Amino acid sequence: MKLKTKAIIYQLVSFLIFFIPLRFAINELTHLTGFWIPLAAFVITTLISPKFQSIKTQDGEKLFMKWIFIKGLKEM
Repeated sequence: MKLKTKAIIYQLVSFLIFFIPLRFAINELTHLTGFWIPLAAFVITTLISPKFQSIKTQDGEKLFMKWIFIKGLKEM
């Protein structure tokens, strides 16, 4: 599997891991209704979920992760 495809899959899975519980938590803990619940969960999840990207380097293509809770880039 290409690293670009892996990056997209990792991005999607990490987004879902944060989005689904956060959506239910916002529903239970706030007074938001309608489309505001998934919209709020989407915005918060976009900010806190890790970002994955494949980058071509001199050593070949590598997969990197950037996360708000980790300083710098982490090679996967």
